Amino acid sequence: MTSSTSRYADFENLREQAIALRREGLSLRQIRDRLGVHNNDILNRLVKGEPPPDWTKRPRAKDDLRARARELRTQGMTYDQIQVELGCSKSSISLWVRDLPKPERRNPAEQAKIAAQKRWEHELQVRDVARRQTKDDAAGEIGAMTDRELFLVGVGLYWAEGTKDKPYARRENVIFVNSDTDVIRVYLAWLALLGIERERLRFRVMIHESADVAAAERYWADIAGIDTALLGKTTLKKHNPRTVRKNVGENYRGCLVISVLQSAELYRRIEGWWRGIASVAEDRLG
Repeated sequence: MTSSTSRYADFENLREQAIALRREGLSLRQIRDRLGVHNNDILNRLVKGEPPPDWTKRPRAKDDLRARARELRTQGMTYDQIQVELGCSKSSISLWVRDLPKPERRNPAEQAKIAAQKRWEHELQVRDVARRQTKDDAAGEIGAMTDRELFLVGVGLYWAEGTKDKPYARRENVIFVNSDTDVIRVYLAWLALLGIERERLRFRVMIHESADVAAAERYWADIAGIDTALLGKTTLKKHNPRTVRKNVGENYRGCLVISVLQSAELYRRIEGWWRGIASVAEDRLG
């Protein structure tokens, strides 16, 4: 009797430990190794009534395949096409989708057109990856930039995009207009390199009246690093309904206009710097 009672007590003690371990999230194998119980029948009795932890449950892969097969079938795919897509047997596919209507048969010309379209979409993806890689590689080639390099870049940038003096219209003012945020940042870095104080800069937005003007003002103020209250009056371009514009949508933010106060002397120097660069280029051309 004592022996029987002792064995019962030992079992109950093990069961308490096993349940505690089960509730901590251990698997049967982990509980077996922890308690030293290698009899599967006893092990199962020890944790009887305790559900296994979620991480030990195998995913129901066939349920996912079935759902995907039904989705592809509703898109008009044949059994053969679904088999290629999912890699499962046609008998399983038939069982999963037999209650769905059969897809309409396409004529060979339409089939060929769809296949060609898919091939072209794949080719575009491959080209896009190669395009991005080329750009990333090129960006990495620049490395650090010296002050002189930034100086020369800025001169060329201004002469390409800034306002210029004309014999018939004297405009010796430094005014720069652009819609590219990176160009704006390079230009501002160039002005800082030249020692132009931020207090001499004036900013305003130029945009079509049909756009989200307030959003554009917030956007450009953030790029310039100023409060929107410091922006000058926005220039609104009249919308011509007969003109088909492509610069529309939420990404259209117009242009930022940057003016430098008391900049006649600076303009003359910029023009002179550009003449110097052009002269060197002319000499190189021989």
